[in-house]
Amino acid sequence: MSKKSINFKEAIIMLAVMLIILGVGVIKFGLSPQTPVLVVIGLLVLWAKLRGSSWDDISDGIVSGVKNGIIPIFIFILIGALIGTWIAAGIIPSMMVAGFHMISVRWFIPSVFLVCALIGTSIGSAFTIISTIGIALFGMGQTLGMNPALVAGAIISGAIFGDKTSPLSDSTNLAAAIAEDDLFAHIKNLMWTTIPAFIISLILYAVIGNSGTKAGMGKINTTLNVLNSNFVISWWAILPIALLFICAIMKIPAIATLILNVTVTVGMIFIEKPNTPVKDIAGFIENGFVSKTGNTSVDALLTRGGITSMMGTVSLIFLTLSLGGLLMKFDVIQTAMEPLAQRLKTPGSVVTATILSGIGVNIFVGEQYLSVILPGKAFKTTFNKRGLDNLALSRVLEDGGTVINYLIPWGVAGAFAANTLGVPTLSFLPFCFFSLLSPVLSIISGFTGIGLRKLPETDKASSDKVVTA
Repeated sequence: MSKKSINFKEAIIMLAVMLIILGVGVIKFGLSPQTPVLVVIGLLVLWAKLRGSSWDDISDGIVSGVKNGIIPIFIFILIGALIGTWIAAGIIPSMMVAGFHMISVRWFIPSVFLVCALIGTSIGSAFTIISTIGIALFGMGQTLGMNPALVAGAIISGAIFGDKTSPLSDSTNLAAAIAEDDLFAHIKNLMWTTIPAFIISLILYAVIGNSGTKAGMGKINTTLNVLNSNFVISWWAILPIALLFICAIMKIPAIATLILNVTVTVGMIFIEKPNTPVKDIAGFIENGFVSKTGNTSVDALLTRGGITSMMGTVSLIFLTLSLGGLLMKFDVIQTAMEPLAQRLKTPGSVVTATILSGIGVNIFVGEQYLSVILPGKAFKTTFNKRGLDNLALSRVLEDGGTVINYLIPWGVAGAFAANTLGVPTLSFLPFCFFSLLSPVLSIISGFTGIGLRKLPETDKASSDKVVTA
């Protein structure tokens, strides 16, 4: 099917129908995202066939979409194995014990946000933070009687901040590459919206983060006793954590880092408990760790992980990427975006449209990389034509793209965070202050001009000539 065969009105109608199906299914009926996404795929396939597309075209769309997610899917499988072995080796329990002694109970929620932000900046992977340190902090919050959605929101917000501001982050490097600007100049320019969003988030977490601490104080000693009695709590639990930092500094790819970490952790299990059957180790990797301390709260917190625990997320990612591939194959997204890009006249409108496009791609495609790539390609010329530097574009792509994917129930990041922490996406969404504030502050910057990088006049004149030609 050629691009000309789909007009703007038809693309918008298709997207609107899809949004209604997804919204009603997930929000109104409380369904898992898989079924609504599958219904939308069926609708899109039917529409494509009615338009005369071949089955080969449909298959190509699905394959091209799924191909982009092979590496993330493999990473999620490894993270499942990592969680199971980290609990079995006492790493996550050790982090919880250390955390109870180090983190202020009164300021627990803002402390969670700060810890995840600082470590996330060093590692450059929000997924890693959420699935390791995040689980330990979440367990502490549960012990303290905190609202699980609030704790999850603080963990995810901090992890996103770290991911967004780290030169080691895939999404940060992608945004800079798409806008064709220097990585460190991009990170520096991000601060115009990222620092205000960080400060406001920290204040909000400090204000609302005191609920439940008194009720949970009595559980701390009990929890500490249970952890010390049933797990190996030791200083050397820091070894796999340090290994994450070392691999990040050495820029070792995520897959190699995770495989190495799982291997080291398995070695720790054999050293701590030499008689552990190989079958048990395989069970930790495949099915996760099953806590049998006799304490209901601790067992609920530490029974998790394993490859099988990630299969729900993997199935959703597979379906979502298939949907995205079909939308791209039949030019639905591109047809809806391009006329909008041509009609924008002011910097504020350009920024707003790019932000909304990034959010829209996250909603319809569910893939954070495409939420950067598609708006970046569609609006780059428009940014330059309106006198805006590439640095302005790359910042907007992050503010409206990568940070929003965690708020979409059927998004790759949103589904991962919900599955890992055991809190539904729509429950922690209101508490992901950093993600909610970033696009708002970016739009304000677009209309006020504060922190909005402009092209030098000579570059702007040259850009105008190219566009006119």
